[in-house]
Amino acid sequence: MHPVETTMNDPVITASGLCKRIIPCMDIADGRIVKGVKFANLRDAGDPVEQAIAYENQGADELMFLDITASHEGRKTTRELVRHVAEQLSIPLTVGGGISQVSDVEALLNAGADKVSMNTAAVLNPDLIDGVANAFGSQCCVVAIDARLNKQTGRWKVLIRGGREDTELDALDWANECIARGAGEILLTSWDFDGTKQGFDLKLTSTFADLPVPIIASGGAAGADCFVDVFQEGRADAALAASIFHFSECTVGQIKEVLKQKGVKVRI
Repeated sequence: MHPVETTMNDPVITASGLCKRIIPCMDIADGRIVKGVKFANLRDAGDPVEQAIAYENQGADELMFLDITASHEGRKTTRELVRHVAEQLSIPLTVGGGISQVSDVEALLNAGADKVSMNTAAVLNPDLIDGVANAFGSQCCVVAIDARLNKQTGRWKVLIRGGREDTELDALDWANECIARGAGEILLTSWDFDGTKQGFDLKLTSTFADLPVPIIASGGAAGADCFVDVFQEGRADAALAASIFHFSECTVGQIKEVLKQKGVKVRI
């Protein structure tokens, strides 16, 4: 059972005791928001600072900032851009991309990030998870897992370097190891569904839902109904989306209204 967190105005009666969170994701390349399908064929989706302000105004619970080419290009996340985005926000900001050592996390937190997300670097050096959790607390230590279904086994394998490289890691086994090392949250992206607008991968999300930390579902968001599905059937704690927000197909507020009508507790 996840711990119950409350504020004076937040409804909290859900299966897990928490309000469900809606998190717009800004994938960043060359200082711009980009979005593709299955991590490829990227197209421009706007200015990060302008979009961050818009998403907070729409009622986003948190914001995700992922420098998706930093690890592949062997460089650090653009910290000045993180600073510019963070200065405009009062909601939590999670930043990922190019994190390879504890000092990188300290620099991002100093730039205004509230949490950091590690993917490739955590796979290549799992001790990094321990280091970040011990230095800054599990509450700011998010491990992102990009998972692709192995149709022969029915289980999911971990991808790294922005989906460019396969590993032999079993995604669920890896998630358990990450949690044991101190990860406080798992950002779970379905490679098979990413950018397809088929709805979230409910089988993947529900498989991970019994883990003892919050699960953020990612990949395939298509509209308000699929958020209802991922919270009710998929049992996710939070849901992340990009395309539907970036290209103004719907707003965070519109999704929250539908969730509220369906009995899913959200912060309005």
